[in-house]
Amino acid sequence: MPIILVEDLSKVYPVAIKEPGLKGTLRHFFSRTYRNVKAVEGVSFSIESGEVVGFLGANGAGKTTTLKMLTGLIYPSAGTVKVCDRTPFRRETDFLQKITLVMGQKQQLIWDLPVLDSLKINAAVYGIPDKDYRQRVGELTEMLSLQGKLNQPVRKLSLGERMKAELMAALLHQPEVLFLDEPTLGLDVNAQFSVREFLREYNDRYQATVLLTSHYMADITALCKRVLLIHEGLLVYDGSLDGLLDRFAPYREVQVELSNPVSKEKVSAYGEVESIEGQSVRFLVKREELTASVAKILADLQVVDLTVTDPPIEEVIGRVFRTGKV
Repeated sequence: MPIILVEDLSKVYPVAIKEPGLKGTLRHFFSRTYRNVKAVEGVSFSIESGEVVGFLGANGAGKTTTLKMLTGLIYPSAGTVKVCDRTPFRRETDFLQKITLVMGQKQQLIWDLPVLDSLKINAAVYGIPDKDYRQRVGELTEMLSLQGKLNQPVRKLSLGERMKAELMAALLHQPEVLFLDEPTLGLDVNAQFSVREFLREYNDRYQATVLLTSHYMADITALCKRVLLIHEGLLVYDGSLDGLLDRFAPYREVQVELSNPVSKEKVSAYGEVESIEGQSVRFLVKREELTASVAKILADLQVVDLTVTDPPIEEVIGRVFRTGKV
């Protein structure tokens, strides 16, 4: 039995329609009309215990709405959800003790109090015995490198330290399932790396299941072997990162270093020119045309070096969202 099981999950929001002007305002006040907006439509997937899965989508694609249904914060309009063999929106105590939700733009720590005070409140809420509380705080402090920071008011911590403290508070009850919504949002490169390393170590140590959304593709590529891709409320891909490239990037990236600078017009016949910087040209070439294009480049241009790779995954995802071709 998967630890997360989602079947035909949908969420529809009724949105009031208001016409402009005084007449429209009066009509809106006394007799409103609505239109339905589909935030999530017919989504199905399952996640096994211990998996770390990336959840990708553009802003407004339905990622956060899905996470809120999985954690029981909102009711689905249709479909079924099981997390830890429980129905989330019933918000049963044993279910809540098995999950956690971390949102990078929200905080649960009390701003003016030391981190330890918020941790003690969480321990009381979850009924964690003192011995277990001290042991878990010690383990998480070491894993997150927060030594000497827990007695400081939250407002005096750096953004990276606050995010680590938020993770500590969210994981104090040792949940089986972690729902992480942009946990590295706004952090600098070093802080992002630290959070990613912690999540990898936490998953290895406790075999926790993780569903992670992020706009930083480094988070996804570093932590997730499997990804879900949602577009306009529809789940359009469920599989490996490599498979994502195969499906949505039917081209290869060709990086060419030339002996002399060239114009875009001169090299545009060899593929889609992504960039030209001095003597370096980057093409996107269809996979079926790769051999012929590389041979033509080598024959026609003064090539110093040439490399062929898959395009960066963030470009692949960005192209899907920009063109809407799914």
